[in-house]
Amino acid sequence: MDLSCILSQMEMDNEEETTRLLQQYNRENSRTFIFEQKEEDNRVRLCQSLLRVLGMPVGHTCLRTCLETLRILSRDKHVLGPVGTRESMLLLARLAGLRTAEGEVLGGTGAEEEEDEEERVAVEALKCLCNVVFNSTKAQQAGADVRLARGLCARLRAPRAPPHEVRLFSLRLLFLLSALRTDVRASLRDELHALGLLTEVLERTLDVRWAGPYEAAAPDPEAPPIPADGTERAMEALKALFNLTLSDSTVEDGAHQLRLISAIMRHLLLLRAQTEEKTEEAHSHAVNLLSNMPVACLDVLIDTPMQGGLSEYDGKNMEAVQVLLDFMEKRIDKQGANYKEGLTPVLTLLTEGSRHHRDIRRYIKTQVLPPLKDVTNRPEVGTAVRNKLVRLMTHVDMGVKQSAAEFLFVLCKESVDNLLKYTGYGNAAGLLVARGLLAGGRGDTEYSADEDSDTEEYREAKPFINPITGHMEEPLPNPMEEMTEEQKEHEAQKLVNMFDKLSRHQLITPMGMKRDGTLAPLPKAVSQCAAESCSSDSD
Repeated sequence: MDLSCILSQMEMDNEEETTRLLQQYNRENSRTFIFEQKEEDNRVRLCQSLLRVLGMPVGHTCLRTCLETLRILSRDKHVLGPVGTRESMLLLARLAGLRTAEGEVLGGTGAEEEEDEEERVAVEALKCLCNVVFNSTKAQQAGADVRLARGLCARLRAPRAPPHEVRLFSLRLLFLLSALRTDVRASLRDELHALGLLTEVLERTLDVRWAGPYEAAAPDPEAPPIPADGTERAMEALKALFNLTLSDSTVEDGAHQLRLISAIMRHLLLLRAQTEEKTEEAHSHAVNLLSNMPVACLDVLIDTPMQGGLSEYDGKNMEAVQVLLDFMEKRIDKQGANYKEGLTPVLTLLTEGSRHHRDIRRYIKTQVLPPLKDVTNRPEVGTAVRNKLVRLMTHVDMGVKQSAAEFLFVLCKESVDNLLKYTGYGNAAGLLVARGLLAGGRGDTEYSADEDSDTEEYREAKPFINPITGHMEEPLPNPMEEMTEEQKEHEAQKLVNMFDKLSRHQLITPMGMKRDGTLAPLPKAVSQCAAESCSSDSD
């Protein structure tokens, strides 16, 4: 539709005709996200005209239509100059029913207007604010200046809960402000006490009923899933909480508040949403938030009484840990998935939980690294969780590779010998090089002395296991068996010459291992060993 026609009509202040033309424009562009550059000046003028109309005493239908048009235009970050000003942000905040920087409550267009109409206008204004804040740094600054976050917190604290969409987009805007502005994030956390507020939002949304300190009553297995609107609000609150817990700064109530959040995350892991995809998405946000919690808080995941479930280990309730393991395996099995974003958070969470909580580590090891019996196949071959994790140890993404290797290393109590038993030297070489443990030994963390006994089948097969591949191989014929000593020496010299040629052409760099277990170019490693040997002899 020709924007010039709309602009001309809007200058005539004909509310009815303006509404009609804008509604037609909205229908035509409801799914437009890429705009033609040649119309950019007209879109800027249209933004200015829309803001002028929104500041006039017009009807709710006209307000909603103008806001919808502004929302569509706000997808183009190049035309948001007029919208990113303090005045424009105050106007949109007023239409959204938010509190201003001066503390004045700015409702709809008049006390006599119907309440549901005002709520529809508020929803459209909030959608506009979300788009504008996301796409304009000027609007982010203006939003901070007019204290949008304060108004949003006041709305979420209101005794009478507003409709679903008003709450949903209020939470989304709060998330965007906390993600894009570190000053707003600090204000939310320290001044507005938003951590406690969002925790209460989650409690209400997820219908948490407390059975004891940091112990939510177990959900009824026959209960219906979380309603779709509740799932949406919960995920927005989780994203905002993630931003607020990124910092190490002291928060109100300190450890109590964080342990409370951990308990709610445990409750969420045991719930299900309307669809499998939504359940997985909700659990993903729970994993991200738990990753921000101090590791001391993770005992909340297992220190709850059993409710007749099967996931019990040494008297500890492992239901939530089992959900995390299932979630991890689903993420591994996703074809074409972005492992770095989808898998590494849960791997990191399980690694740190295992490193600092003996019961969690021991339970996870029984599920991931059960006692070895069949060693006829390579560790990376198969469909068990161990096989899948070992395959990830040679993944092309360095972060994924390191996360999987570190997880298995911690399950082995950071013992090189134990790790090699389950993975083979070839798969573990990257981790051992990075840790300086090629010569064997242990990591830095102290672990309790407990299980690690071998099965009878493994003890019998151990002498025949290839330590590089980690599995038992059929003995191969010795190609040098029928060679004379002269032939053997000739073949050895050929090999030395080939290595020398590759080294001189810098195709390879021969490496040696230093005494600390790290690698260094061979001449440097040899000279260091020689120097240490001479020093030892002189002593």
